[in-house]
Amino acid sequence: MTVPIDFDCEACGACCSFSPTWPRFSTETEAELDAIPARFVSEDQRGMRCNGARCSALAGIVGSRTSCLVYELRPDVCRACVPGDGACLEARSSFGLD
Repeated sequence: MTVPIDFDCEACGACCSFSPTWPRFSTETEAELDAIPARFVSEDQRGMRCNGARCSALAGIVGSRTSCLVYELRPDVCRACVPGDGACLEARSSFGLD
């Protein structure tokens, strides 16, 4: 699948608001995890804290303008997101962002 040239993650944010179960830590080092501010880490320390299905580090309005408050420190699962892949399109669809 080809990603449109105008595909703008900062105008979307659906992947960060789609599921409270995906922003899990997996391959991060202790130092990388310690760098993420505690207010964004879940109580069980297995992933990012979510408010409902939305990652607590997501700022803004999904489908309009968003940003990640820990972008430089975000976990590997977030870094692995690929704009326009199947998971992206599924998340976008759930918000009516087809």
